[in-house]
Formats: sequence, structure tokens, C-alpha cells
Amino acid sequence: MATELPDQSSNMGEFDIVNTYLKFLKEDPEISKPIAAIESLVELIETKQPSTQAELINLLDIATTTLKTKISNSISLSAGCDLFSRFVLRNLPLYSDWENCKKHLVENGQLFLRRSKEARFKIAKTGFNFIKDDDCILIHGFSRVIYQLLQHAADNHIRFRIVLTESKPSSEGVKFIKLLKQRNIPTTLIYDSCVGYIINKVDTVLVGAEGVAESGGIINHIGTFQISLLAKSFNKPVYVAAESYKFVRLYPLGPDDLKIDVSPLNFNTEVSSDEEEESEMADNCPKLDFTPHEYITALITDLGVLTPAAVSEELIKMWYD
Repeated sequence: MATELPDQSSNMGEFDIVNTYLKFLKEDPEISKPIAAIESLVELIETKQPSTQAELINLLDIATTTLKTKISNSISLSAGCDLFSRFVLRNLPLYSDWENCKKHLVENGQLFLRRSKEARFKIAKTGFNFIKDDDCILIHGFSRVIYQLLQHAADNHIRFRIVLTESKPSSEGVKFIKLLKQRNIPTTLIYDSCVGYIINKVDTVLVGAEGVAESGGIINHIGTFQISLLAKSFNKPVYVAAESYKFVRLYPLGPDDLKIDVSPLNFNTEVSSDEEEESEMADNCPKLDFTPHEYITALITDLGVLTPAAVSEELIKMWYD
């Protein structure tokens, strides 16, 4: 595979799909990975101007393969690529004239992007109904859609408190707490290892998702699974806020099925300095884990509130209707 990629990428000429994707992420801190992937593919079509349908399909296939291979933790990115490719394939038969087809694909691609970006606001309007006055909510990891939801709840004068995990190894909680406090939302930051100590004191667990699997389980920041296990044992609801463009055609049974290329189980007998041990631990720590559907109460999406079992039905609609 590694030997094929340079040849494939050369078919895109001077266009660098990976750098384009990274550019979109850098230029707009609010953009999500699937949206950045879709924007990159739209720009690819605009720039390369393929002369036939076959050339377009081949170009998209090369670009999506390159992105999925070269970008680590590419699950949510893959969802965006697959969704846009499906969008293109469904629209190709609608046009007899190729030049008009290209024009409409780009225009409809931009419309598709705008609608996808609106998903966060739809979720906020639906999800704030799950937050009640005096609720204490446990949040793990940083999620833009959850931030939007919490802002909407605060704007509607709902009084609530947030318990935020540190979310190692990325320490996303440290970044998130600043945003929440700037909105005057009462928030406290705890070590990940403290969750068992405080779980009986919270009312709800709220998390985002990097991807939502066909089973209704979620791929999210490492540590989500163990928090969901604790929540279930204490009868605390676990709500997942996720955009429908993060629904992926995957059916993992456990974390090993995510094919993450690092493992924390790196046994050796070499004595290292504290700094080296911490650095090695961080390098070997997976960034994502998988939480099975049975630990999730409901998913709050731009398609409405879904049970985990309803996700496969929505995927069928998205791909085969």
C-alpha cells in the first residue's frame, strides 16, 4: 500500500489533498474533521476539473484513500469522505451534459457543506432540553457540538454545573474549561482517575463522538468507555451529541477492531528517567476507544434524538435511499 500511494497521488498533479485538508483545519478552528475532508474534496473537483465521470470517480477514490492512509485517527475523516463520495455517485446519473454535471456537483457540494455545518446548531436546539435546572453534568473530552449545546442551554437561562475530566493524554479538558468559564458556566476540572469518586454526585454524562458505528456504539476520546461503564453501574444516563455526518459504516466489537497503530502494552525491563517514562507512555497511548451501544442511553443528532439501535436504519437511508 505504501508503495502505491505516491503513484496514486501523482494522478492529482500539483494538488496536495493532505495539505489542503490540514490547511482547512488550521484556518478555521471551529471546523470538524469530516467537514474539512469534504471541503478538500470539493476544492479538488474545482481545481482539477476532471473531463469524464470515470476520471472524477478515480480522482475522488485516490484522494480519499490518500487522506485515510496519511492522516492518523482518521475515523471521523473517513465518514466525511465516504459521505461525499456517496453524494457524488448519487448525483452523477442526474445529468446528461458533463460540463453542467461538474458545475452542479460543485454548487451542490457547497450546499451540502453549508447544511452539514448547520448540524451543530440543530443539535444544540434539541439537546438543551436534556439539561435541567441544577443538573450536574460530567463531560469527557472537548467537543464543539457539546460546547454549542451548553452555550444554548446557558442562553436559555438554565442553571447547571459541569464536571470536566482532564482528558489525558490530550488534556482537552484543560482547554475546554477556559471556554466554559468565559461563558460564566460553573465548571470544575478533575483528574480522569477521580471519575469513580464523583460519579454518584452527577446527574448525567454527556460526550461527543469522533464516529458513530453501525451498532450505535461510539468511537471517542480515550477513557469514554470506562466512564460509560461507571455511569451504567450507577444508573446515570449517557448522552452522545454527534452530527449525522459522523455516522460510519463500521461494526467494531471492541477497541482492537479500530486498528489503531499504538498499544499501551509495551513491556520492557529498561530503567528510564521519569521524563522518558512519561513520554513513552504518552506516545503509546491510544487517542480513541470504542463504547458499545449498550452503555449509551441516546444519541442527540441533527436527525433528532436516536436510540443506538436506530443508527443502522439511518445509515441505510443515507446510503441506499
